[in-house]
Amino acid sequence: VQLQASGGGLVQAGGSLRLSCAASGRTFSRYGMGWFRQAPGKEREFVAYISRAGASTYYGHSVKGRFTISRDNVKNTVYLQMNSLKPEDTAVYYCAAESTGWPKNSPNEYDYWGQGTQVTVSS
Repeated sequence: VQLQASGGGLVQAGGSLRLSCAASGRTFSRYGMGWFRQAPGKEREFVAYISRAGASTYYGHSVKGRFTISRDNVKNTVYLQMNSLKPEDTAVYYCAAESTGWPKNSPNEYDYWGQGTQVTVSS
């Protein structure tokens, strides 16, 4: 599956952005989907995960209560709604797909990656 992330940009602290990740192919619903982010000089960090049918979601500690992951299996797209953004949310955000259907928070456990989209939050 090929993934294309979009929706990043520059936003002031306290603002919102919605990221999208469009998947190619007809097997999108077979994959659990995750969002990760990576700031300069830091390791890739788990942000959120959603199960194949969207029934279960999981979040990284730093974004819980502010970010929401969702998916549309008809449109082959996963979303990340980001509210109450903080300067420390600044990073390149990546979407990823994994084939087991079980929640994964390690980037090494994902099979496919999108190209990343830059999110910059100004103070």
